Amino acid sequence: MSDRLTDDEIQAQLPAAWDRDGDEIVRTFEFESYLEGVGFASAAGGLAEEAFHHPEMTIGWREVEVRLTTHDAGGITQKDIDLAERFDELAE
Repeated sequence: MSDRLTDDEIQAQLPAAWDRDGDEIVRTFEFESYLEGVGFASAAGGLAEEAFHHPEMTIGWREVEVRLTTHDAGGITQKDIDLAERFDELAE
């Protein structure tokens, strides 16, 4: 199990496009088309499965909202920060 990050650690490490929402970090990725968003969600799901760390993802019209938290730690851990960075790289 990963240890929860402190508020200061979260603030220092949170990727620029992500926001904190309580015990989660969240980002909405925007795309040119619905299917581009679906493709991103599918690829992000593959990365999540590889990391064995599964986000909440909501697919909307030309956007995908991603929420990360570590349930067994009861909050935000390094696993969340690391996966957020991988999702950012995927979206570039």
